[in-house]
Amino acid sequence: MKLEIDSEQEVCAWLKKNGPAVFQGQDLTTYSDDIAKGDLSDCVFIGCRMTASLAQAAVAASCLVVPPIASASMPFDPFRPLLYTPAELYKNFDYKDPDTYKKCLDWIIYESFLDPKSKAERPVDVDVILLRRLHDASIADALDDFMDLPRRKQSVAIMGGHDVPRDRSVFADIALLAQKLALQGYFVVTGGGPGLMEAGNLGAYTAGFKDPEAALKSVLVKLAMAPTYKDAAWLSVAFEAWQSLGSPDNADKSQNLGIPTWFYGHEPPNVFATHIAKYFENSVREEGLLALALGGIIFAEGNGGTVQEIFQDANQNYYRTYGGVKSPMILLGVDYWNPPDMTRHNPKDKRKKVYPLLEKLASEKAFSDYLLLTDDLESVIPFLRAHPPA
Repeated sequence: MKLEIDSEQEVCAWLKKNGPAVFQGQDLTTYSDDIAKGDLSDCVFIGCRMTASLAQAAVAASCLVVPPIASASMPFDPFRPLLYTPAELYKNFDYKDPDTYKKCLDWIIYESFLDPKSKAERPVDVDVILLRRLHDASIADALDDFMDLPRRKQSVAIMGGHDVPRDRSVFADIALLAQKLALQGYFVVTGGGPGLMEAGNLGAYTAGFKDPEAALKSVLVKLAMAPTYKDAAWLSVAFEAWQSLGSPDNADKSQNLGIPTWFYGHEPPNVFATHIAKYFENSVREEGLLALALGGIIFAEGNGGTVQEIFQDANQNYYRTYGGVKSPMILLGVDYWNPPDMTRHNPKDKRKKVYPLLEKLASEKAFSDYLLLTDDLESVIPFLRAHPPA
């Protein structure tokens, strides 16, 4: 495996000891002459800025060189070496003026990908399509670097409805559960969007403050002023609350991950995920999100997307797709996921009789012991402790 060079520090380390390496998304202009003098055999330069001398040396050494690409129709970096942060995606946002969101990188990329009114994909040339795929591959690579195996084994994902209002009790319940998970040493992962995904990221983020419960309570009060992501002030109240908290007292304990997609770009990413792996392709995002959380997945009430995630996760357990292991699956809400009297034709009744089919699959491939259907939030962490990846 080639060494991956994703930072200036790693560039300096390579200069001391040359070898096959992939330089990704780096500004090499300062170091170009020194790199050109090194052994470039089997090196790769992807999306790096460099001087003509290094470019010539790379060509002479038969290196693969993919230069940076700038285009008005492509406002994203297809070769970025790191995950996104809220500060990057929301740069230029002023919470006093919600319309400033349209000056932010997150919106600009979304608008270049889909028409916000029709939500249909904009027609683009094949090179832009290819570069979007390269972007998603770069995000997946950055995610692999960030989520090493020990962290993955301690990762617990929280899934749930994107449309659950912030002022519902279940929102606070999930946020408090996520906080307890983080305080117990688990690493919280969500889909990175609004609703119960935001609750999960919020709870984990507040774990790094001196008084986590007080920090969480103060934010919940502010968020209730704009309950759903369709409210004009949804981002503004969250952004103001996020900034008012200040920096965590323990930044490591506040770390958590959101994995959203521009495919659902009308649902902005929440600001409480410290690291954001945002994709164009939702299918790639979904598979990666579920595969990361070897520590287990918690499914709160949700809609079609959550049901899809339940059975996609069940399939990974069924075939032991990742690492040959099974991981715990926890469904919160007995009446929601296994209602005795589910109505089929009432769209307002969102309860779904999911659990019996899930239980049948689990019995076929010996992961019934890793299923928990419960209303008791206090039972979740003990169940995770008793059922590590196996």
